[in-house]
Amino acid sequence: MEISRQAKLSPIKHIANKLGIEPGELSLFGDTKAKINLSILNRLQANHEGKLVIVSAVTPTPFGEGKTVTTIGLFQGLNAIGKRATACIRQPSMGPVFGIKGGAAGGGYAQVVPMEELNLHLTGDIHAVSSAHNLAAAAIDACLFHQSRLSRDEYVVQSGSEPLNIDPKQILWRRVVDHNERSLRNISVGIGDNNGPVHDSGFDITAASELMAILALSRDLKDMRGRIGRLILALDTQGAPITAEDVGVAGAMTVIMRDTIEPTLMQTLTGDPCFIHAGPFANIAHGNSSIIADRIALKLSDFVVAEAGFGSDMGFEKFCNIKVRESGRAPDAAVVVVAINHFPTDIDTEIQWFKGAVAETSAFGCEVSEAFSEGASGAEALARAVVSATEQTSNFRFLYPVRYQYGS
Repeated sequence: MEISRQAKLSPIKHIANKLGIEPGELSLFGDTKAKINLSILNRLQANHEGKLVIVSAVTPTPFGEGKTVTTIGLFQGLNAIGKRATACIRQPSMGPVFGIKGGAAGGGYAQVVPMEELNLHLTGDIHAVSSAHNLAAAAIDACLFHQSRLSRDEYVVQSGSEPLNIDPKQILWRRVVDHNERSLRNISVGIGDNNGPVHDSGFDITAASELMAILALSRDLKDMRGRIGRLILALDTQGAPITAEDVGVAGAMTVIMRDTIEPTLMQTLTGDPCFIHAGPFANIAHGNSSIIADRIALKLSDFVVAEAGFGSDMGFEKFCNIKVRESGRAPDAAVVVVAINHFPTDIDTEIQWFKGAVAETSAFGCEVSEAFSEGASGAEALARAVVSATEQTSNFRFLYPVRYQYGS
């Protein structure tokens, strides 16, 4: 935090201009952050795409394993060796911010600044996802309440539509809140006079909302609207699905989330541009930044470094088997190059042993990253290794076939 507060920042419009973003494509949130209008993709359509690098990690400890530090350090290192690079990371949840792990801005001399602005609310996307999600929950309960007290004919007269015949035991859409609120994980709703019928519900964390996954995977506002409409909120008494479109809230949910479709632009300590979009938690959620942020960054940069949440067994596999399927854009390299996130307590003999062990695997290479303590210069060796890896032919393949395509 002391390092962040001592940083001398450039106005975000200057960072955008250096990257090739025009003033009319920016919505400024003060001097330190801005949202990027999706119209930029039309202007950049003919631009060559850069290389996409995905950063993952071993299964993390409770404190994490430094994926964001490595992501920020790597792309700072790429810029330091003369490459035009940007990063795409996820917006932090306030659960970890006020919990054991802290925020998701990176750390030391490899962080996005101002740290507090990134970690607390940013440009309001998580709040919008929460509001849209809970609107659907409220609408389901309102429909359930009215169908329980009115006859079919009365319901049609008052609502202008047929009753949905919601099964109270098959409401699939819970509530969300952006905190670790254990006491609300399982609750009963509808308690009290004129509020029923009583049924079970609960709160998940906002990043685990299906809406956050939709935000990460949508290509544009129209695509997001279609995906929201297909959300299954409950089952009826015959076991048939009831969608957000059926309930009549898909349009309202999209309006609430309208501005979330635009990625946020910030900068690192070295003045390098970084896109922040979608949410964390690959163990319980999607855990990857958005397809939209990647598409914009790839059109503006030679290298884009993106971060997959949690460990390689979760976020990296979701990146490969879900996000790549939706985007059609496989990574050019993964870190897993291997990067050793160096701690002051590391012993040189341990590092040498580990390098030797990596050399016996099929990994492309292994470099120590000291981005936390040294910033860009501490990740230059890693950056060179990644550049070399992206020059090799990619043999990317999916781990499993899929027969069902979203929306089919």
